[in-house]
Amino acid sequence: MSSSMIHHQDPSLDSLRKLVKGLRNYLEEEKSSGFEGWPLTPKKETKSLLSLPPKSKAVHVGTLADVRAELGDCRRCKLHAKRTQIVFGTGKPEAKLVFVGEGPGRDEDLQGEPFVGQAGKLLTRIIEAIQLTREEVYIANIIKCRPPENRNPEPDEIAACEPFLIKQLEAIQPKLICALGTFAAQTLLKSTEKISALRGRFHLYRGIHLMPTYHPAFLLRNSNYKRDVWEDVKKVKAEYDKL
Repeated sequence: MSSSMIHHQDPSLDSLRKLVKGLRNYLEEEKSSGFEGWPLTPKKETKSLLSLPPKSKAVHVGTLADVRAELGDCRRCKLHAKRTQIVFGTGKPEAKLVFVGEGPGRDEDLQGEPFVGQAGKLLTRIIEAIQLTREEVYIANIIKCRPPENRNPEPDEIAACEPFLIKQLEAIQPKLICALGTFAAQTLLKSTEKISALRGRFHLYRGIHLMPTYHPAFLLRNSNYKRDVWEDVKKVKAEYDKL
């Protein structure tokens, strides 16, 4: 073989070497930037569930009649054993203002309507004092069956009944709630504060302005607190008039 043949270089081979060298330099630069190479097998395109837009889902809000039908002849807690009848609620189905008390007493248990005894008569006067009527508001309780001897509701009784109050409020869609007494205020606000600390100012309950105040039954025994209740309901009325 001649020396001329040994030292002769094929132009195509030289071009290939330059291409390989250039590709090597490119890959080294990419690797220094965090590139780890291409996968051996192509992956299917997937999207994280977090990146997907939420599915539009219509939320059905039933009527008060639907809620009452679902409640049925309720036996979800022990209070059903000694009740005369369920005390569901009364008033305007589209009321802007809802009063929520603790639970039925003897008169309410007999008549099947909330706040019809002496405390109920006082509540009626309070409602009328702010130029409204019982027919323009809605009145309900945390629990719907009378506790024996009007004792305080127990946690399991509240847990069984509160979901139906929530559904009532969802059906009514009020703009204001007045919570009457310790148990109503503490249950709705999930608070352990005393009613004396909670009253007098608005709180938010599921986006609704809620005013806690003393229960009418408490006022029958402690008339010196009536002025506090009057100040509370005046604030409720002022907000009501803005609606």
